[in-house]
Order: sequence, then structure tokens, then C-alpha cells
Amino acid sequence: MLSILGRPQQVCNGLTRRTLLQAGGAGLLGLSAARLQAAEAAMGSFHNGRAKSVMFLYLFGGPSQLETFDMKPDAASNLRGPFRPIVSRTPDLRICEHMPRLAQMSDRFCVIRSMTHSHNDHNACHYMMTGHKWTRAAENGQDVNARETDWPSIGSVVEYLSAHESGVRKRTFPDYVYLPNRLGHLQQPRYDRTGQYAGWLGAAYNGLATEIRPKNPRDNLFLHAATEEELDFRIAGLLPTTEVALDRLDRRRSLLQQFDDARSLRYASPRSQAWDSQRDQALDLVTSDAIRSALDIRRESDGLRDQYGRHLFGQSCLMGRRMIEAGCRFVTVAWDSVAGIDGWDSHTTSSYAEKSLIPGLDQALSALLNDLQDRGLLDETLVVAVGEMGRTPKPDTPQWGRGHWSYCFPAVIAGAGVRGGILLGESDRDAAFPTERPVSPEDLGATIYQALGVDLGLALPDRQGRPVPILDGGQPLTDIFG
Repeated sequence: MLSILGRPQQVCNGLTRRTLLQAGGAGLLGLSAARLQAAEAAMGSFHNGRAKSVMFLYLFGGPSQLETFDMKPDAASNLRGPFRPIVSRTPDLRICEHMPRLAQMSDRFCVIRSMTHSHNDHNACHYMMTGHKWTRAAENGQDVNARETDWPSIGSVVEYLSAHESGVRKRTFPDYVYLPNRLGHLQQPRYDRTGQYAGWLGAAYNGLATEIRPKNPRDNLFLHAATEEELDFRIAGLLPTTEVALDRLDRRRSLLQQFDDARSLRYASPRSQAWDSQRDQALDLVTSDAIRSALDIRRESDGLRDQYGRHLFGQSCLMGRRMIEAGCRFVTVAWDSVAGIDGWDSHTTSSYAEKSLIPGLDQALSALLNDLQDRGLLDETLVVAVGEMGRTPKPDTPQWGRGHWSYCFPAVIAGAGVRGGILLGESDRDAAFPTERPVSPEDLGATIYQALGVDLGLALPDRQGRPVPILDGGQPLTDIFG
């Protein structure tokens, strides 16, 4: 017999996996039977991929295609927008005048002009981050919060596969990190947007997330410089403001050791040994010096930090590069709305886009591509920048605010062998619908998985242990690679 919080559990009659999961921290240190059964199938899932890692830059709210990468200067005056296109290094790329840095390096990236889907709402973030259509029916942005029944994000699938590579690759860093905050956590009321978690795959495979808090909750750090105090990149739940003392982790380890001693004879099997390996690896990651070092953005030079921009998106992109350099396979950097205003969801005016949004993206993305190139990381890092939708060709207001439009919007993709200076797909004269090569979220997901070397026919166990394909359709964009 042994006791957990004073309640006896009969080990000799079989300690339940649920109890073990709870004792292990109900998530990060836990592992369910279905995952153990799938471990052998998942081992070595990354075969000969072009990319060792992915930087997924998520522009929540939906940047306007007509004000960024698919301008239509020949459209009617009431459609084409207030900005003019400038010359780039890519033939036929009509790029916004407020993106001069990206215009001068467009030979390093591909622009997809024909992203499209029919979920014309912000809940399409689930679709874009998982590659699966949202299973709930909600109109006008309602029912936005994540549930355990949601599909796992691509990052969570990567974390799951990496966690089951025991003996194949020694992990020195978590393989799914979310920066700078969980999507929706800076909004008021606070949301917990669907699509960013592991869903039915299990909380053990949620990404490790940093938690940035502005001094003023309504202050939008994406639009102006943040202070050093505000740029406190911590792992939510692992490094709270009171700090997690190492003796607390040791006590958790000790509790787990009690289980080990009690069940050593009962569960002396390869399956239990696999669980031990998973748990030990998780503890090693939690207490790793590499994590603490990588999260210290002050180790970067002032000059490089200035190149990225001292705003939250720029510093988060720089932090994402640090995560990649430390060994992370999948990093999401989200440009979120703050307090429900001033984001890419530009219904009322284009003034924020002109002053902060588009220039901020131009600065951060160009600095990231340069930095990755200078460090020899661009050839092995796939960089994807995309929102969940675009904006209506016809503006909603005289100030060029535009509504939701998921039927045609752009994406930028670079690195890991992507041919720079090319365009994929084409839109009609109003940037309203694709006229050539429509690209779905499933296609984008398939491209990311294939770049990482993940078999597109791979199946994962759901909560009942039934095999579920990682994608339901979708064709990788093989022709954008050299």
C-alpha cells in the first residue's frame, strides 16, 4: 500500500493510469495508455525532411491582401486601397509601399496569393493552426474558447512525435513553444482561442507558452516599444512570478519515485520503461539550463534587437529564433489583438496598418530572415507567415476599414529549400477569389509536415486509442521547393 494525500491506493491490484497521470502533474509529466501503445509507431517519424524546424508567424485578425502582398492598383478606386505598390525583387509582386525591407529581399521568399477557405470568421484560427476544419458551428465569433475535443495543433503533433522519439534523438529543448502569449490572452474579455492546443491528443502535448503582461492591460505592445520589465519571457506554469523552487520539483520527483518503487515488480515491462523515459525527459527539460538561457532575451545585442524592432512582435520573433537555435522544432509567434482593438482585424480604419502593423511586420520578418541566413539556419528552418483570413475587397468605412474575407488571402513562406522570388497562385482583379492554384489550410499543413519529414499517412491515437490521420486530405506544395 501507499498513500497519495492520505488516500490509500492498492498497487498490487493495479494502479490506474489515471492516478499515475494525476500524480505526475496532470499534463507535462503524464502519459496515457493510448500514447504508450502508439510510441513504437511514432518513433522516428521525422524522415529526411527539408526542415529541422518551423517558425509559424500567425497574424491574428486577418491582414488585408489589398494592403500587403496582393495589391490591385488597377482596381476601381473604391476598392484598391490607400497605399501604392513598390518595386520588389520578384516579378509581378505588387507589395505595399510600407514594406520596403521585404521588397528588397523578396528573392528570399515565396508569396502565396490564393489561400482560401469558407470559414469566414476568427474561429478559422483552428483551421489554420491544425489543418482541420473546426468541428463546432458558431457564428459571429462566438464559442471561441478551446476544448479538449478540438483537433491538435500542428505544433502539438510535432511535440507528440518528438516525445516518442526516445533513443532516436536526445531532446535538449521542448519541441513546441508558443510566443509571446496564448492566443486571446491579451484580449478583453480574455479568450483562449481554439487551435493552439493539443486538444484530444492530450494536455501533455500543449506547447510551452511564455506570458507577457503589459503594465497597462489595454496597452498594445505590438504597436510600440516595450520595456525590459514587460519583455519578461517566462514559461507559463513553470516559472511563475514566485519562481518554481527546485525543491518543489524534487518533491514531485520523489512522489513519482514512490510509485516507481511500489510498482517496480508489477510493471517491469518495456511499456512502463517507456513511461519512465518520457517522465525523466520531461523533468530534464523543465529544469534545463538551456531553457533558462534561451528565454533570456537580454543575451542578444542591442543592435540586433533594434533590427527586429523593440515592439512585442519583433522581440517575439527574435525570441523564436532563440528557441530554434536551442533545439525547438516548432515555434508559433502570434501577433494578437490587445483588449479587442488595434490588431489586424481592421474593420474601421487602415491608419494602424499604415503606422504600425505593416511596418512592424516588414521590420520583424525581414530581420528574422536576415538573422536566420546569417546564422546558417534559414536552409533548415521553414518560415510561414499567415493570418486566418484576409479582408473584403470593398471597404466598410471611408477610412478603408475592411470586413472578414476568408475566400482569398496571402501567405509568405521561406527557408528550408523554398524557392525565393516566386509567386504561387493568383487572385482575380479585386483580390476577391483565386483564379489560379487555390491553396487550402490542409495544403499548407501538408506542406509543413512534409518539410519536417513527417509521413502524411501517419495516424495518431484519439482518446479512445483509435487511429486518426494527422490530416484529412491536402496536397503539399512541392513545386515551391528547389
